[in-house]
Parts: sequence; C-alpha cells; structure tokens
Amino acid sequence: MARRLLSIWFPRLASDTSLRKRPVEGPFALTLRSGNSDHLHCVSPLAQAHGLARGMALADARAICPDLATRPADLAREAAALSGLRRWAGRYAPLVARDGADGLIADITGVPHLFGGEVTLRADLHDRLERTGLAAQSAIAGTRGAAHALARHGGGVLPEGALAEGLGPLPVSALRIDHDTAATLSRVGLTRIADLVHLPRAPLAKRFGPALVMRLDQALGTRPEPVDAEREAPHFGVRMTLPEPIGLQEDVMAGLARLLERLCAQLTHHQHGARRVLLELRRVDRETAHVRVGLARPMRDPARIAALFEKGVAEVEAGFGIDALRLCAEVTEKLPPEQLGPGGPKLRSEDALADLVSRLGNRLGFDTVQRLLPADSTIPERSFLIAPAAYSAAEEAPPRRGPPRPQILFPPELVSGARGAQPGHPPAQFRWRNMRFSTLRATGPERIAPEWWFDDPAWRAGIRDYWRIETREGPRLWLFHTPQVAGWDAGGAQDWFVQGEFA
Repeated sequence: MARRLLSIWFPRLASDTSLRKRPVEGPFALTLRSGNSDHLHCVSPLAQAHGLARGMALADARAICPDLATRPADLAREAAALSGLRRWAGRYAPLVARDGADGLIADITGVPHLFGGEVTLRADLHDRLERTGLAAQSAIAGTRGAAHALARHGGGVLPEGALAEGLGPLPVSALRIDHDTAATLSRVGLTRIADLVHLPRAPLAKRFGPALVMRLDQALGTRPEPVDAEREAPHFGVRMTLPEPIGLQEDVMAGLARLLERLCAQLTHHQHGARRVLLELRRVDRETAHVRVGLARPMRDPARIAALFEKGVAEVEAGFGIDALRLCAEVTEKLPPEQLGPGGPKLRSEDALADLVSRLGNRLGFDTVQRLLPADSTIPERSFLIAPAAYSAAEEAPPRRGPPRPQILFPPELVSGARGAQPGHPPAQFRWRNMRFSTLRATGPERIAPEWWFDDPAWRAGIRDYWRIETREGPRLWLFHTPQVAGWDAGGAQDWFVQGEFA
C-alpha cells in the first residue's frame, strides 16, 4: 500500500481563533512586539485586502489603514489552539503531528476509502473547518515534503508517481529551505523545483549546502522522512456514576475515597504527584458543585488528600441528591518513587509540615502561608527572603561568624529621652514604646556599612553602629545609631533606634 500524507495549513490561525471569541467589524490584526516596535503577527482577510501583511510595522499599517483594530498576540493560546486541532484531526488519521507553528501533517495511509476517496476526505475536512470559522488549505501527496509544499501553494491531491511533475511548477522556497538559500538559487536562475530535479546532487550540495539536497530528496521520496506524532500528555481523571442519589457527607467521602485510590494509582503509574485536585459533584437537578484543594507538595497518598476535602464537602448543598462524582488532578508534578524503610511508609516530619501548609493554604490562601529563607547580605533587612511555603523549599541558615543576631527583627523605631550617652557608648537611659529602660550591660559596637550597589533610602545616612543592650527591666534590645561624619555632637545628642529584640 502506497504511503499517503495529508498536510493542513492554517494561514490565519491566530487571528481566526481570536475573532471567534471576540468578533471585530472591519480590518483586524494581531500585533507582536519585536525590539522597540510592534509588528503585525497575523492579519484578517479584510486587513489583507487593504494591503496589510504579516511582519509589517504597526505604525506603517496604521498609516495605510487608520481603522485597523489590533490586539496583542497570545502565542500560548495559538499553540493551544493548534494542539486542539491536532487532536480533532485524529478523526482522519491515527497519526497526526504538528508541522510548524501553523500546520499539521497526518499519515492517512489506508484511510481515504472510509470517506469515499481522498477528494471526499478533503472536502469533508474543509467543510467542517469552514463551519468553525477557520481558514485552511490542505494537500495530499506521497511524501511529507510534497504535501507541505502543495498545501502552501494552492492545495490539491497529488497522484501516486507524479511527485516530480506536481512539484515542478512550485517555487524553490516551497522546499522548506531558508530564505538566503532560496534567494541565492533565484539569482542564478533556479527559481522552480523543476530546475533542480535533474541536476547532479554533489554540485548542488557543494554550492548551496546539504540542506537543499536533503529537502529536495525528501520531497521527491528518495530520502525517507517520518511523521513523529508527539505523545499525548496523560490525563489524570476518574469518575463514578451512582445508581441511587446520595446526600450524606459520609457517603460522599466514601465515594471520594474510591476515586482517590484510582486517581493515585494513575499518578503512581506515571510517576506524578498532584498539586491541585478538583472534585465535581453532579446533583440530580443537573447542577454541579465544585470542591478544589491545593497541596503544598506533590502527593499521591489517598488518605492524606481525602482529609483536605472534608471541610469543602461538608459545605456542599446536596439538594435532592448527588448521582455522579468526578475527580481530576488539575496540576501535577514529577514525583519519582522513593525507597521505603522497614515497616512500610511512615509519616515523616516534612510530610506533616506539608499537610499543615496544605490545610492552612486551602483556608487562607497559599500565598499567605510564608516562610523565611536566608539571603546573602550583611544588611539586617536584607538578610532574609519571604516566600510562599508551598512554592519554596526550606533552606538551612548558612554558617555565620560574628556577633549574634536578634530573634525578632522589625523596622527601626526611634527611642526618646536618651540620656547619659558618651562618645563610643550607648545611652544609659532611654524610652521605647512608652516604657523607660536603663542600660545594665552593653556589647558593641558592630559597625555595618551600607551596600553601595543598592540605593536604599533608609541607609543613605551612612554606616551604623549596632549595640546589644541588656536592660535592668529585662528586655535585651538591639540598638544602633549613625555616627556623625564631623564627629560627636556636643552633649551627645544623637538619634538612637531599636531594630530587634533578643530572646
């Protein structure tokens, strides 16, 4: 059986999918920023009729067509649309792969007779795409290169054994070669594929590079070119339909436990762990209740995940009853298997902490539950980072030399009534937070210089001298002052601040 390949090209995929969601009357284009200016990424047929083309600068396009409506291009949405079309094209072939950013290639060998022939298959394809508002061109040929070239130059069906004749009139740029090679071929008079078919391959490869010869032979079928379809991402979802409606929380949790066992088995098979799980409860009146939980770390333990659903399930209004349950892992991460010690799996300290963060995160929000991470800085305010606990890993504090740091650190607070301060010594008495303190012991000073590569307004006054103060009233405080550049003021009248408290 001869090999037959179907190439589908979507010349306006980005603009067509954007206009399907939000139609626009008049010329329309999607823009993409490149460098310091915006360029047209994809244009509608009406914009093409006004002389606009892909790659044109937006300023030039508006000068030609002042009524042009634009939107920023979304490359991720465009790729998702092509992925959806690839799955849809599976109705015409068992093997469908992407062909660039705007095309598909399908191996339809042995399939056309199911649709009444290749011409009827193409007609059905275009009829369905036209009803969805997507412009497309397609071609069927015996090689991938021939189908690709023909789809982008009019389309059609190339019979078996007619590759050279069918591709001959097409320009050399249809061979999927780079622009510079195509321009060089045109300068020497080789403008059509027919001009290259009968030329010796060795001189062509020597003068224009081996890529030209490879693409030419692939299009003519003398060199194989496979269709490598990407593997479908696994879908982690299970469902259960009940013969009789249920409404009690215990019954819903029992059904959830069964679904979790199946879902976690799928996750284990693919070595994944769930980070967000959605439970859908379909009621008899066809309304659906949703219960969503997040996980602080990848997990596939049914019992620990089920415990997070109890609060959400208790708040669901069952109405006249629930007759179907669906459970899916919306977000997953890689989770390789771990070696277990004797006695089977045990709840480790990090697992218990992850469960606590999961419970708090589902109630308060995962961005609210935070942890401190060490940072490489001598400035007290920059010696740590605050990060969400669910999206960061705990780190041990690096070994530190020098005076200890306070257990509690806060923004500097001005002290008042500082008395008895001598040059090079802290005040003997001061007031802080409406309380009077007397210095019992003082250790210091520890001089900290500002980091010159950061423009911090709080450190523009210069260096700081820090002191550890033990007060007669009990608190052990961390005080500092900024030494005067011109020396100590008469009477020792300088501002002192408290920035931390020791245990």
